[in-house]
Amino acid sequence: MSPFDLWVYLSAAPLFWLTATLVVWLLALRLVTLFRGHPAVNPVLISIVLLGGLLHLTGTPYRVYFDGAQFVHFLLGPATVALAVPLWRHRAVVKREIAPMAGALLVGATVAIVSAIVVARSFGATREVVASLAPKSVTAAVAMAVSERVGGLPALTAALVITTGIIGAVLVTPTMNLLGVRDWTARGFAAGLASHGLGTARAFACHPLAGVFAGIAMGLNAIVTAMLTPLIVAWLL
Repeated sequence: MSPFDLWVYLSAAPLFWLTATLVVWLLALRLVTLFRGHPAVNPVLISIVLLGGLLHLTGTPYRVYFDGAQFVHFLLGPATVALAVPLWRHRAVVKREIAPMAGALLVGATVAIVSAIVVARSFGATREVVASLAPKSVTAAVAMAVSERVGGLPALTAALVITTGIIGAVLVTPTMNLLGVRDWTARGFAAGLASHGLGTARAFACHPLAGVFAGIAMGLNAIVTAMLTPLIVAWLL
């Protein structure tokens, strides 16, 4: 059997792309360990680059990849629900911070939407692009639905959401250190609010309490952004 025949056989196997995803993720985690958890060495970004390069080199359509690796997509649901466990464990701290969280949530969500629109318009972006960019700071499923509602392009929004999450996960730690923010609740809430799931994952890697508040911010921001975006887009555009 030639190498090409072997590749055709393996790439058609249902578990091949799932195995490739897991191997790439383990490799990315190994790199993170080698660089001692430096925020610039983001495992999600590394995995995207490696898997994207593999798909490009082999000429594999994304649909073929997804059909094989969709079990990972399925696990996103249980992983999200599992965020309730650390939330319950730290419920006493969460109760004490309800008022500050409410204020930070409203201000943060509004600034995220308005700043995206203003910056995009200043660079001459079209209305479709601006509308696609407005909900960039929430999880992809919510952002895509909001984008479609306000006249954006859901596919573009999905790419912007991933980009926002990676940038946030990379910059959140050095930015907080530069600003002198030492409170893990504040650091985590900011990460989850600005960069949704990827920021939350980074927060959990830094401190359990930061992860709890990042998860809260991620969930609440999805609700608030879904309500505010249509109003702000209609006002500014």
